[in-house]
Amino acid sequence: MYKPKYMTRVDQIEGLSEREIKEMEEVIERFPFRANDYYLGLINWKDPNDPVKRIIMPDLDELDEWGEMDASQEHKYSVVPGMEHKYDDTALLLVSKVCGSFCRFCFRKRLFSTDNKEVANDVTPGIEYIRKHKEITNVLLTGGDSLILSTDKLGDIVKRLREIEHVGIIRFGSKMVAFNPYRIINDPELPEMISKHSTPEKRIYIMAHFNHPSELTDVAVEGLRILRDAGAVVCNQTPMIRGVNDNVETMIELFKKLSFIGVPPYYVFQCRPTKGNYTYAVPAEEGYMIFKKAIDQVSGLAKRARFVMSHATGKIEYVGIDENKIYMKYHRAADLRRYDLFMAFDRNPEAYWLDDYVDPDTLV
Repeated sequence: MYKPKYMTRVDQIEGLSEREIKEMEEVIERFPFRANDYYLGLINWKDPNDPVKRIIMPDLDELDEWGEMDASQEHKYSVVPGMEHKYDDTALLLVSKVCGSFCRFCFRKRLFSTDNKEVANDVTPGIEYIRKHKEITNVLLTGGDSLILSTDKLGDIVKRLREIEHVGIIRFGSKMVAFNPYRIINDPELPEMISKHSTPEKRIYIMAHFNHPSELTDVAVEGLRILRDAGAVVCNQTPMIRGVNDNVETMIELFKKLSFIGVPPYYVFQCRPTKGNYTYAVPAEEGYMIFKKAIDQVSGLAKRARFVMSHATGKIEYVGIDENKIYMKYHRAADLRRYDLFMAFDRNPEAYWLDDYVDPDTLV
């Protein structure tokens, strides 16, 4: 049984020059590194611009001071340790502060610091909060990565949530199927647990994170099949990342491959202005045009993705652009008065975030 080997030091990777190691170690002092030999094996090391390398290997440009650590102000929606409640019907449980590997453009890299207290080892306060708030029908288990947990621990959380009548949807936020599909393939207890708790009336959803078609290997597709056969509904979301998927052809291929295997594209996110992310971010208008051109060239089954920004005030969808204006609307909103608020702003090719167009406090 193949089990990927994990590493947290770049000097454990063969073939890197001393200069590369030194530069990467400088970055790792600030933003940790974690990977495994399966995922590193997807890299074409002869290509300096390989997209998988871009996803996982530290880059000196991450030390740029642009952005802030909690770009979407998630801490403001923390109601008990380890849980956020931003939208009426949805609760977010931070069940882990570790991932299968660390994406360099992660928007929650603050969680991986040793002094971060947002992730709680005991989810009981969060579950009790959910139990008392009947408006919550949708619970997302994330972090970190929910599937980094043992199946026993994850299953216990799911069991406790399934005992709450008003919780209809349980979602696992996870990139493990891309980082380490053997987590699924080698663990028969995982699909058994999903099958038990993903019922015809109340499904478990897996929110997968495939950023590039190269990640959709045969073993990853097999991992996805196991999850679907167990009764989970699997969708995919990805940020648009400079040097990874910021071109029409790559997005088309990603959308097509996902739809061919029965994994609907769900969201394409504007890269959050998190510290270290400037080198990975694509200006919003450029990103929307890439997204729109790709969507125009795929089937209806692959067109379900939306291009959105996870702003502090809500999830904002980019809905159109012309010579003079860019158009957005609130797809989800922390303040109910903003739901479906339609916005038109003068074009700004340098804009990355809503705040580059307007002071969000002036909306409604």
